This record gives sequence, structure tokens and C-alpha cells, in this order.
Amino acid sequence: MKLWSAAAPAVPASAPTADFTALKSRQKTAWGSGDYAIVGTTLQIVGETLCEAMDMRSGQFVLDVAAGNGNATLAAARRFADVTSTDYVGALLLRGRERADAEGLTVTFQEADAEALPFADARFDAVISTFGVMFAPDHTKAASEMLRVCRAGGKIGLANWTPDSFIGHLFKVIGKYVPPAPGVKSPALWGDEAYLGDLFGRAAQISAARKSFVFRYRSPEHWFEIFRGYYGPVLKAFEAIDKDARPALESDILALLAEFNVATDGTLVAPSDYIEAIIVK
Repeated sequence: MKLWSAAAPAVPASAPTADFTALKSRQKTAWGSGDYAIVGTTLQIVGETLCEAMDMRSGQFVLDVAAGNGNATLAAARRFADVTSTDYVGALLLRGRERADAEGLTVTFQEADAEALPFADARFDAVISTFGVMFAPDHTKAASEMLRVCRAGGKIGLANWTPDSFIGHLFKVIGKYVPPAPGVKSPALWGDEAYLGDLFGRAAQISAARKSFVFRYRSPEHWFEIFRGYYGPVLKAFEAIDKDARPALESDILALLAEFNVATDGTLVAPSDYIEAIIVK
């Protein structure tokens, strides 16, 4: 675990060259394609462990940012918190609502942009995001918005894939075939401890622990089939490239799976590291 104080430097101002509006529109389409919930529900344990690390209490006002289909949302609601679940993809919020209704949990669902949260300053006791806000194009603005809506003394909890993780390497493989737009930073930077210290330097305290989530599928080919059909970044990468290049991308992804797979029985057991960060405002 590493710890930073309020003396951490602020992110230096810079003039972005990327068209964040256009990029965000493409991202929204990507995450709304397929059915991310088929992938997302497998990550439920991360939301549960994050809420435990935050010592979440009943009655707290909690905001889930870029909630997807609601893993962290449900974890907080199971602890009897007053939860508002947000995402800019309405279809994902509907899946989260279905899950909450099935468990009889009371949750407020609202479409919202992580970079322009429609809430008053200091509105929430806790602000959380699991593998969500890290994909916001403007990192500085998203971090600033999370800090703004969190009350003094409140906590921000994050789970972000690390650059050297299995998913971090997946982003790099995709980037070989679909290069990122100029001026856009990798989402995996949110999994770098020093980078978080820069983004949230105005916070009173930032602690981070390196953890691992294990992808468990019937086989590497089964993982590829699911992610090729339902995980927005992979699905859209195949759509974006020429048909002749698709076999090479598939081969590179299968090679990556072989590299990280620790199973020897034909199944897939692939650990992927992430940072669990707790930020006290």
C-alpha cells in the first residue's frame, strides 16, 4: 500500500489536442454495443471488496460514477447505503435497474457524464467507480468532478486496471490495430499509483493497494468469443479494422491469453492486476 498527502503535485495544465466530444460519442457507442453486462457481472466481487475497503455504512449517500451494469452500485445498496447509480449509457443502467429490482434494492438510476456530474458540490459521503471512470477521455476533469461532489472528509473509492495487467496489455494489443486519438491518454494510467497521486493531489489522503481479479472462462476461446461479442473496446476494434487484419488481431489476443493463463486443464484462469484506491477528501 502506498500513501500520499495533500502535498502531492497537481496535474499540470495542458491544452488537449484531442476532440473529446467526438471521442466520447464513439465511446458511448462502443459501450452501448453488444451487451457489456455479460462481461460486467463476472466482476461483481470487485465492487464488494471496494465497499468493504471503504468501510461503507448504512445511510451514507453514495454516487457510483460510470457504473455500467451496477456492480459497485449493488454492493453499496446491499450495505443499505442511499445509492445513485450513473452512466452515460442508458442501456447499461437498465441492466443495473433489473438487477436491483431482482434483489429488492432501492437505487436511484440517472444518466450522467463522469466529466460533468449533475450534482451539487459536496453532495455525497462516498463516490465510487469500478473499471468505469478510468475510461473518461479527460482524466483531469473526471477526477475533479469526483472530488467536487464528495463532501469534506468523504471518500472516493476506485478500482482501475494497471498498465502491466492482463487488461492493460489487451489495451496495448488493440492500440496496435486501432491507435488512440492524438492527445488522448491511456485509461490504464488510472491504475498507476503515482498518476492517481497527481490526479487527486488536492485530496487529504490517498492510499492504494494492488489487487488481482481472476478471469475464469471455459477456455481461452470461450473468453475470446464473449469479449469479441460483448466487450465494447474489443468488439469495436474488430469492426474498425480491415477484414484482412482481423485474423491477426485475433491471433494476438489469443497469444496474450496464453501468456496470462495459469490453467493447465484447458480452461482459462487469467489474473489481471488492478489498483484499489481510497481517497479521503
